[in-house]
Amino acid sequence: MRIFLDTSDVDVIRQHCETGLIDGVTTNPTLMMQAGRDPVEVIKEISSLFPGYASISAEVVGDTAEEMVSQAKDYYSINKNITIKVPCSVEGLKACKVLSDKSISVNVTLIFSVEQAILAAKEKLENVRQSIVDGDLSFAEAAKEASDEKETKFDGGQLRNPETQDYNFELTKMDPELYAQIQNIGDNEVSPVYKDGDRINPIKFKILTVTQRTDEHEADFAKDYLKIKALALQEKQLNAIADWQEEKIMDTYIKINGELRACDFKSNWFKN
Repeated sequence: MRIFLDTSDVDVIRQHCETGLIDGVTTNPTLMMQAGRDPVEVIKEISSLFPGYASISAEVVGDTAEEMVSQAKDYYSINKNITIKVPCSVEGLKACKVLSDKSISVNVTLIFSVEQAILAAKEKLENVRQSIVDGDLSFAEAAKEASDEKETKFDGGQLRNPETQDYNFELTKMDPELYAQIQNIGDNEVSPVYKDGDRINPIKFKILTVTQRTDEHEADFAKDYLKIKALALQEKQLNAIADWQEEKIMDTYIKINGELRACDFKSNWFKN
């Protein structure tokens, strides 16, 4: 959990900052101007109170994306830990896209509807994706920081194969939709943002990467140890079942219905 102050009062921020419990601040430029202060100067003061890792949200105002981007550059030049806060409007989302492409951290405010929240969520993931592409974040770091998927969030964002419990998937056994999304991704490349959904989350967004693609090849003990181990275990289990059947079949009552008696059984169900 991270704790943020919602105020532009430098004295209040300084007082709470001394406790060591505050992770950052979110501000309102309108209140700064009403108090007769220049928002840029206030952000400079606030920034000087926090270590570099703290997040300070500086809200931009304007009628056009160009105006918002211009203000954002003034704020971001103060310190790299400044997060630009834009309104969830058409022009605000345009500004968000421009800033995200420049690897400037952005959050979206003034969200009053589900539709706005969906747009903001997609734009946030676009921002995260760009940070990965630019090398500012690894995929694992991005998953830990931004993912809502509890099963993968703290596991580097890796999908676990439910059948083998490892991270390897055979293309022929993969979900067709997932295969279509990753088939053209090279190793460590990042997919576009995809819209997805399930019973619990009917609308969600995701990005994908492939850590290692292994072409079809003759089994190699070093590379395919887990697969070979699984196949060996499966064969051992099947042999154990076959031995048990062989031992018990002569002393067990077995009825085979008439329409099935013509089948070619592997086991000696007819006790010949």
